Amino acid sequence: MAGIASFGQTADGRAVQRITLSKGDLTVGLLSYGAILQSVRLAGVAHDLTLGSDRLADYEGDMRYHGPVIAPVANRIGHARAVIDGRAVQLEANHAGHCLHSGSTGAQGQVWEVVSLSDDSATLGLSLPDGLGGFPGNRRVEARFSLTGRATLRLELYATTDAPTLWNTTSHGYWTLDGGAEWTGHSLQIAADHFLPTDADARPTGEIALVAGGAMDFRQMRSPGPGSPAIDHCFCLSDGPRPLRDVVILQGASGLRMTVATTEPGVQIYDGRDARRPGRGIYEAIAIETQGWSDAPSYPDFPPITLRPGTPARQVTEWRFDRA
Repeated sequence: MAGIASFGQTADGRAVQRITLSKGDLTVGLLSYGAILQSVRLAGVAHDLTLGSDRLADYEGDMRYHGPVIAPVANRIGHARAVIDGRAVQLEANHAGHCLHSGSTGAQGQVWEVVSLSDDSATLGLSLPDGLGGFPGNRRVEARFSLTGRATLRLELYATTDAPTLWNTTSHGYWTLDGGAEWTGHSLQIAADHFLPTDADARPTGEIALVAGGAMDFRQMRSPGPGSPAIDHCFCLSDGPRPLRDVVILQGASGLRMTVATTEPGVQIYDGRDARRPGRGIYEAIAIETQGWSDAPSYPDFPPITLRPGTPARQVTEWRFDRA
């Protein structure tokens, strides 16, 4: 059964709501702040499967990237500059001289409206005005979360614009299937033959590298360790959007398994080495971010992320839970 309740107010006085969805074996908590996926509980499992907090202030602080829908552009844009149809745009340089996750005005820091709500689905919406954060176009984004089957969470993201702009969204959740202090013991499989090497700023160098035989080869299930290898990379699933297909499997030592399916051409895997909840350590969980390739505006060989009037963007991601 769905429920909606107050989750307090932001530091500047905006009211935030918490939405609860339930169906089959899944119960999910969402926040209207940032369209955050705050909680994912599976029947028979004592711990939450995603990292969250019961304090709104945490999400306005160190947990700003724990669970939100990031828009208009997730990941990095090199030197905080881009050219859209011959027009140069300057964005906020908020990370080592680059634009990370759309800067301080990104959708993850906005209060979304509750557009619709049922027992097993909720749609949140947000309007982004022309020029916000340097991005052109009056844009509208809606995020529909729904529960299907006994243990599947589905997210559909839709976006429109009235001017050519950049658009590359993701749900930035951190996942832990064992619930320990670190994600040690998890196994990972990624359906990618290529990945994007990065520089010291974690920005793609422009090379599209084969994973075969290297540290980023997860085509077969294997068990990395925190920091071995260090992972904060985009894995290249395809050269453009595709029909929904399975792309990532994360499995805990307990045998609990999460299969991620998406329509997107890339998935960013991040080992959580700088992600910290208050009172907790690093490497607590793994971020799995389905999206376009990182820093696509800087490299003509990367799949483009331009959104145009009259051609809405639509992406789908599903998380399915079972036991191996």
